[in-house]
Amino acid sequence: MIASLTGVLAGVGKDSVVIRAGGIGFRVFVPRKLLSSLGESDQEITLFTHLHIRENEFTLYGFATEEEVALFRLLQTVPGVGPKAALSILSAMTPSQLQAAIAQEDMTALARVPGVGPKTAKKLVFDLKDKVLLELPPGEVRPVISEADADLVAALTSLGYSIAEVQEAIRTLPREPLPLEERVRLALTYFGS
Repeated sequence: MIASLTGVLAGVGKDSVVIRAGGIGFRVFVPRKLLSSLGESDQEITLFTHLHIRENEFTLYGFATEEEVALFRLLQTVPGVGPKAALSILSAMTPSQLQAAIAQEDMTALARVPGVGPKTAKKLVFDLKDKVLLELPPGEVRPVISEADADLVAALTSLGYSIAEVQEAIRTLPREPLPLEERVRLALTYFGS
């Protein structure tokens, strides 16, 4: 509905900013990191936004990049993670840190975020570990999985191994090109040892 908002910074609150655009003051909830990076009032800023609509409330969330908006929306696909929890996560971690934590199943890092306990951290990893590499805009630094390893990753994760386990197995494989079947066999040998 509202993809971005450009206007004059009219005020900064504890967890939100007010942007004056077209004679209207929009309250936009933003990550804490963005709050600390904003300059003085009366400067023009642009935020990429997500409009969250509930029965009795319209809430606007703003971010510095489109990637953060994509992550914000992706986080809310996890049962029990609403916009406030998603904003808290993006306040505590950069997009690349969050992506790496999910892909590498680092539940400890996720559970350290205020409002995210061990159960929610497990849900985040379970629901997003396969999606996080696919749904973000290109150009982001990704965990160590090359395009050549994509088939191997798909084969091993379909057998129940985690992305982190697959990454460890890939690091042990010979660098010369091998058929997929041979690479799967070597990875399974690694898991068996």
